Amino acid sequence: MRIVLVGPPGAGKGTQAHFIASHLAIPRISTGDIFRYNVANNTDLGVKAKEYMDRGDLVPDEVTVAMVRDRLAESDAKAGFLLDGFPRNLPQADTLKKILAELDQRLTVVLELVVDEDEVVRRLSGRRTCRRCQRVWHVLYEPPTVAGVCDDCGGELFQRDDDKEEVIRHRLEVYSSQTSPLIAFYADEGILVGIDATGPVEEVTARALSALQPYVH
Repeated sequence: MRIVLVGPPGAGKGTQAHFIASHLAIPRISTGDIFRYNVANNTDLGVKAKEYMDRGDLVPDEVTVAMVRDRLAESDAKAGFLLDGFPRNLPQADTLKKILAELDQRLTVVLELVVDEDEVVRRLSGRRTCRRCQRVWHVLYEPPTVAGVCDDCGGELFQRDDDKEEVIRHRLEVYSSQTSPLIAFYADEGILVGIDATGPVEEVTARALSALQPYVH
């Protein structure tokens, strides 16, 4: 199975990608992991990406795409994979289609995690990070025993700037503008499946695996 996982920030993509890939015994391929691997191993692409990252610039599409192309050509991805974090926009989706055609492959299904914007804001704006040990708590779902104090180390909890409501809503706007055409593209290809991504993690995983069942060969 060759799966692309899409969904807004806060939809639980990383968590679900891990469980789904593990259940289907296929590699989970995330752009974050690919970047870290290439940078840590000083590959040509890693060196190039680091130059942009060190300047605080976005790594251009062609570098990201080249890393993904290399990763998809590796032996463990031949029988299938789950892509998490790529493609993010229509040009990347077009490029992915070409890469897979070169490898004589095609996507099986695109799984969209559907979650209400207010629920995303609730999930992300409730996060509090410990200044000392960096553990993340949640004011609603995993509150510390004493408000504002980390149970693990007694450090002060704070709200990161990117967990503030106005920042989250802006990120959701950016996601929507970039990804709506992507969703439409895969819907037109007839391989888009959406599932409700609200509720306990285990329930969302069960929904995802059930939605993917018709595509398992």
